[in-house]
Amino acid sequence: MPRSNRAGPMRRKIILNKKSVFKGKILLDVHLDRVMLPNGTEVRLECIKHPGAAAIVPFLAKSEIILIRQYRPVVDEYIWEIPAGTLKRGESPLKCAKRELAEEIGYTARSIRYLRRLYTTPGFTNECIHIYKAARLKKVRVRPDADEILTVKNFTAGQIRRMFNKKKIIDAKTIAGLAACGII
Repeated sequence: MPRSNRAGPMRRKIILNKKSVFKGKILLDVHLDRVMLPNGTEVRLECIKHPGAAAIVPFLAKSEIILIRQYRPVVDEYIWEIPAGTLKRGESPLKCAKRELAEEIGYTARSIRYLRRLYTTPGFTNECIHIYKAARLKKVRVRPDADEILTVKNFTAGQIRRMFNKKKIIDAKTIAGLAACGII
């Protein structure tokens, strides 16, 4: 009898075998798992386990937003982004967002609101990014990490829309955060 592609009411996979094939020093674990899907099909999954991240859309004024232009060596490009970072062990997404706001652009926020979470690429990783909106910013000393090559710049909402339409903003978390704020 052929198996249905339907999952049924909220059933989940059953892990039949887990095998760690790489354990990173800081961030990532790569697994090769054998699982049974909710429809009864057995598959092998190549999974990258990630601790999660937080990103924050910083508003200097109602329609003035701070972006960073950051060098990303994996894609060998400078990319316009909102401040973001990986969660440290035991760190909450909110604490991470506040830390990245100070480290990357040199601000704290008197108002922070949770917007949404997103999975970056759920086909092979469990990375979940929590996105916040920051307002009523107060300047503090910038403390970028040694491996961060970035430039901080303020933009109006109109400038950001034009950058997006000209395909100058290509980072997924940034697009999601700006869209959640109604900027693009």
